[in-house]
Amino acid sequence: MFCIYGEKMETGTTLTTAYKPTVSRWRFGQYSIRYNRREITIAVILALMVFLLTSFALTVGKFPISSEQIIAIALGEHSYPLQERVLVNIRLPRILTALCVGAALGVSGAIFQSVSNNPLGSPDIIGFTSGAATGALLQIIMYRAEPWQVSAAAVAGGMATALVVYFLSRKQGQVGRYRLILTGIGVGSILTALNGLLLVKGDLDDALTAGLWLSGSLHSRTWQHVVPVFIALLVCIPLIKLLVRSQLMSEMGNDIARQLGVRVESVQFAMMLLAVVLAAMATGAAGPIAFIALAAPQLVRRLRASEGLPIISSALMGACLLVCADLLTMLLPWQLVLPIGRVTGILGGLYLLWLLSRASSPKSN
Repeated sequence: MFCIYGEKMETGTTLTTAYKPTVSRWRFGQYSIRYNRREITIAVILALMVFLLTSFALTVGKFPISSEQIIAIALGEHSYPLQERVLVNIRLPRILTALCVGAALGVSGAIFQSVSNNPLGSPDIIGFTSGAATGALLQIIMYRAEPWQVSAAAVAGGMATALVVYFLSRKQGQVGRYRLILTGIGVGSILTALNGLLLVKGDLDDALTAGLWLSGSLHSRTWQHVVPVFIALLVCIPLIKLLVRSQLMSEMGNDIARQLGVRVESVQFAMMLLAVVLAAMATGAAGPIAFIALAAPQLVRRLRASEGLPIISSALMGACLLVCADLLTMLLPWQLVLPIGRVTGILGGLYLLWLLSRASSPKSN
């Protein structure tokens, strides 16, 4: 057995050197656990930020609710019945939807960037979010479905898109990483045009509802929006953690990973399906949200200054980013009301331009 962040590993005549962060060991008896202090510190700080942002977001809104009142309600007091109804039925579902959607997108983006070995690999750029949106729009426009039905249709649309992109990207039994991104962009463009046609052909009221949903929003979220994506996180993250070690080996190259006993195609296919489920559930709960899946894993890697697949940290960073974006939409001056999907799209475009400028700078060449 070798370290996930292995130092120098010899396989036949091939030598690979991977970055190895400084790790510490905690021993108890004949067992030991390796951990990286910096990575744990970053995760703890992000978790604290999530808690603080959530606490502050619960106090923000047209109806004032103080921190003291929130604490009293949390302790079971019923001295503030109106504040309790607003908190439990409106603000808490909205904030929890933002946390779960941001976490799901952060994890999904980390997986796609690992599988494609490209910082631009995210479900919104590759086109899987567009496929999920197509499935959800069909339910909204044609059947006026309930939130859980929209989520199920989004998962079906995302899975179908993932299968199409995956098999179109295969060449000689292998998935080309650049082919995966380019194929996803092409399929995503087709689905985006199809989504526009659905809006034109649908009933006016349904088309308006679908158009608002396409812009990405956390308004009017209920517990029916929270539960599906929360369950998806509970189910998918443990499965993803079981596959992380094999996926890290495949990042060294398919041939080396096969020599080490990894079923590269099976691992990548399983990771992609789990990532698509998370992205589709997030899309079904809040509509297409750009930027989060692209930026969260990259920001975490820069903070951790280490290689690896940061699943938990990416989830926490995604939750932080989406709650921050939601707070920004609520605190805008002049009572401006902007869909959160548009705000994250603008920020994501700026971040993408920054990434491209760094990639084309002399230091990066």
